Order: sequence, then structure tokens, then C-alpha cells
Amino acid sequence: MNLGIVKGTVVSTNKAEKLYGLKLLIVKPIDIETWQEKGAPVVAIDAVGAGEGEVVMTVSGSSSRQTIVTENKPVDQTIIAIIDHVDVNGKRIFEKFNKES
Repeated sequence: MNLGIVKGTVVSTNKAEKLYGLKLLIVKPIDIETWQEKGAPVVAIDAVGAGEGEVVMTVSGSSSRQTIVTENKPVDQTIIAIIDHVDVNGKRIFEKFNKES
């Protein structure tokens, strides 16, 4: 599992039949120790209703096909959680901005 930030969306009108109706998001990985973006962005299927700017958890490979949304689909990256906060060594290093506040 990895953490990343949603950077944008991908729209595709022509795609494999099993991908119809799935939302595609661009996710940039985050280094948990430094909280800096690292590595190349990836395209992931959204299984949880994530949006641009949110910190998310992703899985890849066969794990990416273990959600109700992605079961038996040709996917290799899936967003499986929207992160509320992250604590490392007793210190909160990330807390989701509450839009209702």
C-alpha cells in the first residue's frame, strides 16, 4: 500500500468494456517520512469517491482487483481509502482539511 495525492483526472471515452463507468485519477506518490511527493504519477481507478487534492491510499497488482468496484477488471492501481490523518512516532504529520469548518 502507498500514500499519494490526487493531482487530476483522466477521461477516456474509448476503453475496454470492463472499464466503462470507472473513474480514473492521477495520483502522485508521497514519501511518508518526508511528506514530499516522490516518483512518477500513476493512473488509478477510484473505488472510494476521492477527489483532486485529497491524500489517498493506493494498492497495485492483484490487490487492486480486490474491491467491489474493480473485481475481475483489468486494473493495476486502485484508490482504496481517503486519508483523514497520519501519525508517525506519536506526531501528527498530516490532517485532512475539514471543508465544513
